[in-house]
Amino acid sequence: MSLARLSASLMEEVKALEKEGRAKAPERVVVGYVPPRDGLGPRYRLAGSDKLFLRMNSNSYLSLSHDPRLLEAADRATRELGAGPGAVRFIDGTFSYHVELERRIAQYVGKPAAKIFNSAYTANLGQGLALASAQTYWIGDELNHNSIIRAMRIAGVPRENRAIYKHNNLEELKKCLDAVPPGMERVVVIFDGIFSMRGDFTPLAEVNRLLEPYRERFPKGLVTVMDDSHGVGAYGRTGRGTEEHTEASCDILIGTFGKAFGVNGGFVASSPEVIEAIRQKADTYIYTNPLGVGDCAAALEAVNIADSPEGVERLRTLQARTQQFREGVEKLGWETIPGPHPIVPLLVRDTARAKRLVQHFFEHGVLVVGLTYPVVPRGEETIRFQINAAHTEADIDYVLEVLRAFQA
Repeated sequence: MSLARLSASLMEEVKALEKEGRAKAPERVVVGYVPPRDGLGPRYRLAGSDKLFLRMNSNSYLSLSHDPRLLEAADRATRELGAGPGAVRFIDGTFSYHVELERRIAQYVGKPAAKIFNSAYTANLGQGLALASAQTYWIGDELNHNSIIRAMRIAGVPRENRAIYKHNNLEELKKCLDAVPPGMERVVVIFDGIFSMRGDFTPLAEVNRLLEPYRERFPKGLVTVMDDSHGVGAYGRTGRGTEEHTEASCDILIGTFGKAFGVNGGFVASSPEVIEAIRQKADTYIYTNPLGVGDCAAALEAVNIADSPEGVERLRTLQARTQQFREGVEKLGWETIPGPHPIVPLLVRDTARAKRLVQHFFEHGVLVVGLTYPVVPRGEETIRFQINAAHTEADIDYVLEVLRAFQA
C-alpha cells in the first residue's frame, strides 16, 4: 500500500513520544449523563465501565451545557435555518444568529465590537494573522497557552521580532520593552488572563501601569492582547473575568463559549477597527465555515443566563464550592496555588506519585487531570481540579475524602 512507509514512520514518531512520556493516554469515551439528584451533582458514564463518574476536569464552570433552555434554543435555530451555514462568512454564510451573538458578547464583555470564530484557538490564530507585520514586535508570558505560541508561528513572526518574560514577572516585561529593536512600529504584549494549568491570573492593572510610559514610543501602537478563555463567565464580581477582577482593561480580548458558557466557539472583542481588520485578514475566519446557528443560539442563551440574577447566583455557588475545596485541600496539608478561580492545582511534585493519585481518584469514580514530567518540569507535577457550579457540598466533601484516603 502507498501508506505503508508513511504509517510505519509515523508510528515510530508516536513511539518516541511514548518513550519521552509525552504521548496522550487512550481517550475515555463518555456514553451517558445522569442529571443531579439526591444532593449530588451530575455524573457521567464511560464506555467499558459500570461506574458513575464525577467530573472534576470540566471547563463548564457555570454548568450550563445540559440546561434545557440552551438545548431548546439550539433546536429552534437549527430547525429555522439548518444545521450548517453551507458557506464561509463572506460568501453568504453569515446568518442572523452570528451577528446577534457578536453583538451580545461584545456587550457582555464591555467592548465596542466582536467577531466570533469556531474556537478560541482559531481566534488567537486569527488575531495573530491580523496584527503581525515586519515591523510588529511581540512580547509574551512564558506560560502562555499553546494557541498564542502557535499564532506567532503561523503569522511568521521571526525570532528577532519576539521576546518572552518569566511568568507574571513585571521587571522582566520592562526589560523586554526596553529591548525592543529600533524600527519596530507596533508592539503587542500578549498573555493569558487565567493560566489554565495554574488558575492564577495576569495582574492586568500593574501591566497597564508599566506600559503607559511606552505608549507613545511606537507609531502604530503598543497594545495588550489577553486570552481570558478560562476567565470570562467564571470569576469576577459578575463573571466578567480578569478585567473585572483586576479592575483594568485590555485592548484586545480573546474568549470562548466553550468553557463557562458550556457551548462551543470563540471570539475576539475590541474596537470596530480592530474587528474589521480581523474580518479582512484572519485566514482562520475567512476560509472556514462559521459556527452553526444551533451553537450560536445556545451560546446566546448561555450569555443571557450568565448576565442575569440567575447567572450571578450560579457564580456565587461556584465561588462557594471553590472556597470549600480550597480550604479542604489546605486543611489536608496539600500545596496549591492560591487564587479566586475554580481551577485548583494540587502540587504533587513527583511524577510517580501524581500518576498514582490520578489512578486513585479514577478508582473512586472521580475524573481529574494529571500533569507530569516531561509535560511539566521535574518538581512541578500537578493534579488539576476544576470546580463547576453544579458540584454540591456533598460532591466536594467526597472528593476531599478520596484525597484524604490517599494519604492514609
